[in-house]
Amino acid sequence: MPDRLRAAYEHAVLYYGLGLLGLICLTWTVFAVPLYPLLPRRWGTFVGRRVIMIGFRFYLAAISITGTCRFDLKELDALRTMGPLIVAPNHPSLLDAVMLLSRLPDAVCVMKAELLDNIFLGAGARLARYIRNDSLVRIVAQAEDNLRGGSQLLIFPEGTRTTRQPVNPFKAALAGIAKRAGVPVQTVLIETDSPFLSKGWPLFRKPAMPMHYRVRLGRRFDAPTDAHAFQAELERYFMSELGQR
Repeated sequence: MPDRLRAAYEHAVLYYGLGLLGLICLTWTVFAVPLYPLLPRRWGTFVGRRVIMIGFRFYLAAISITGTCRFDLKELDALRTMGPLIVAPNHPSLLDAVMLLSRLPDAVCVMKAELLDNIFLGAGARLARYIRNDSLVRIVAQAEDNLRGGSQLLIFPEGTRTTRQPVNPFKAALAGIAKRAGVPVQTVLIETDSPFLSKGWPLFRKPAMPMHYRVRLGRRFDAPTDAHAFQAELERYFMSELGQR
């Protein structure tokens, strides 16, 4: 394919991908808003989380067929049978939560408060009973309730997208939750060859294509007894695993 034609195709795919994700989220918002007060909490949570999984899986499939993005997510399927645990990935881009939630049918996600108020994401996230990250006490309490109820918790130990390679300094919330809830922590390693949608990346800036994403399961840690020591150990593990690549 000639370079100019290839560049035009890649720009078209970029706008198609961003527009499709926005359309999926906004369409679900139309239904999620009235369902939130109508459905009992249990059913609302069930429906909310599974629709998010299906919607994100459809989105990833729809952009994969363009040939510009390739996703290897098959290792995540093993998490479905592992029961309550904390899923702890590194966070290189905005696509990380999309990839993970596309494979986890009963995951509760810790989200930034501004995203829960976002017109595209807020209604669906509230129906799924995702956790607002504006209060550490609230995060720990709600996370513990969800884990004891059999759900899996998705939380990024860095708290935001990576700006210092291979990972940012870890926040305290994950270790505190793991200790209080007494559940294991399953590390997840996200590897990519593209800086697309990393911290500071302009939304409509076209990256080099194709882009490759691989998500693999890392070490599984038992529930800690010392939260501070565990936080340091977890950070060292990620730095070792990702730093050597």
